[in-house]
Amino acid sequence: MNTRTVLAIALLSMTSLAQANSLCSEKEQDIQREIGYAEKHHNQSRVDGLNKALKEVRANCTDSSLRAAHQKKINEQKAEITERKADLKEARAKGDADKISKREQKLSEAEHELKTLQARDY
Repeated sequence: MNTRTVLAIALLSMTSLAQANSLCSEKEQDIQREIGYAEKHHNQSRVDGLNKALKEVRANCTDSSLRAAHQKKINEQKAEITERKADLKEARAKGDADKISKREQKLSEAEHELKTLQARDY
């Protein structure tokens, strides 16, 4: 093999390893960043809570459990959308314009939240 091929394979391997940086590692980094913010703002109770969360992540986190939890959130959001649609249908049946407007807004927010969850890379 020539040098370029070896270098290309090495870089590809390192890129794969960087992407394989697990979801749990990403979550751990997020918590550490939040700890930094809390320390900067002298919020010791927040720091304590985040340190506890960090220990839990280090002890119990698996990528599959994070994916399952994310899928559960998506399913819960879909159920909420179904409920919001039923509420809107009921408000339309009663003809209350104020309730219809509120229900449409809540449905829109729930659909936006679902799109946000689905856009998350898991």
